[in-house]
Amino acid sequence: MRNLFVKGFCLSVVLITLTNTGAFAQKAKKPAAKKPAANANPFGNATPASNNKPAANANPFESNNSGAGANPFVNNNATKGNKADTTKRPSARKDVPLEIVKSSGSGNPLTDSNKVSLRNDNAVEANLIKDRTPLIYDYIREDDAIFKQRIWRVIDAREKMNLPFKNTMETDNGSQLFFAILFKAVADGSIVAFEDERFTTPFTKEKFKERFSGGTDTSDVLDLDGQTVIRREVRTREFPVDSVYRFQLKEEVLFDKESSKLITRTLGVSPMGPQILPNGKVLEGPPITYFWIYYPDIRATLAKYEVYNPKNFGNRMTWEDLFEQRFYSSYIVKSTMDNPYNQSLNEKYGKNKLFMLLEGEAIKEKIFNYEQDLWAY
Repeated sequence: MRNLFVKGFCLSVVLITLTNTGAFAQKAKKPAAKKPAANANPFGNATPASNNKPAANANPFESNNSGAGANPFVNNNATKGNKADTTKRPSARKDVPLEIVKSSGSGNPLTDSNKVSLRNDNAVEANLIKDRTPLIYDYIREDDAIFKQRIWRVIDAREKMNLPFKNTMETDNGSQLFFAILFKAVADGSIVAFEDERFTTPFTKEKFKERFSGGTDTSDVLDLDGQTVIRREVRTREFPVDSVYRFQLKEEVLFDKESSKLITRTLGVSPMGPQILPNGKVLEGPPITYFWIYYPDIRATLAKYEVYNPKNFGNRMTWEDLFEQRFYSSYIVKSTMDNPYNQSLNEKYGKNKLFMLLEGEAIKEKIFNYEQDLWAY
C-alpha cells in the first residue's frame, strides 16, 4: 500500500513537469532586434532602406521630402527644382525725377542765399557801412623794427566778451555769424583761403565748397503699392556751424623805434572745429584749423560788417575795428619767445591746462616789460 502511494506521487510530478515544458515550447520566440545602420537619420520617415538610403554624415535636421517626417523649419516649396526666390522688389523707372528737399531747420548760414529787404528796415538811412574802408597801415622800415616776436592765440566765442562772434542775425549783407562771413568771402572768390599758416597752398573754390558742403543723402519714394520708385529725394547734410566757436590768430608783435611804440599786427585768422569725415560724422578730439586767411586780404570785407553791441544797437563798430583795437579775449597757445624747438604750449605741458594758461600770461608780461624797460624816468 505504501509502495503504491509513492509510485502515484512520482507519476503526478512527472506529468506536471511534462505539461509545463510543452506549454513553454508552444510560445513563439521574439525576433532579434535589428541594429540601426551607421549614421542613420533618427528623424527620417519609415521608408525602405533600399529606396531612401541616407548618405554618410547626413544632417538629421535637413529633409528633401515634403511628406511625413519633413523638416518643418525648411521652406520645401523653395527647394523644389532648386528655384530661386522670386519675391518682387520695387522697380525703378529710367526717368525717375530728382527732387531737392530743403532743410526743415532754420537754414544754413553758409549756403543760404542772401535775401535783401525790399524796404528800408531802419528808422534812418543806414548806408555808411557800405562806404567804410580800412585805414592803411603805417609803413615801418625793417631797420626800425628792433624787437619782434610771433604769437599764436585762440579766441573762444563761448566767453562773455566774445559772444558777438556767435551772433546769427540776418541783415541785407547776409548772416552776421563770423564764421559765415569768412566762409562766404572765400566762396565768392573775393579772397583766397590757404591750407597752412604760412599761406603756401591755396584752396580752389570747388575744393573749398566741397569740403564744407556736408554731402548729400538720396532716398527712394515708392508708390502706394510699394512696388515702383516714383521719385528720388536729395537732402543736403548741413555743415555743423555751431561746432565752430574757436578762432586762431597769428600775430606779430614788434617795437618801432622810429615811433617808439609797440605795434601788434595780425597776419592770419583761422576758424577751428572738430574733424569731420566726408560722410558727415563728427570725430571726437581736439579742434583742428579748417583753413587760414591772410588777414590783410580780408580787412576790406570785415569793414563792411558790423559787430553786435548789446548795450547800444545803433553804435556798433566793424569787425575790422574790433581786430585793430583788440576788443576780444584770448589766450596764447604758441610763441617764438624762448622756443627753439618750435613747440606749442600744449606740446610742452601736455594736458596740464593750468600751466598752459600761466605760461601764456608770462609771455604777455615779458613783452609788456620789454616796452616799459625802454623808457627812462
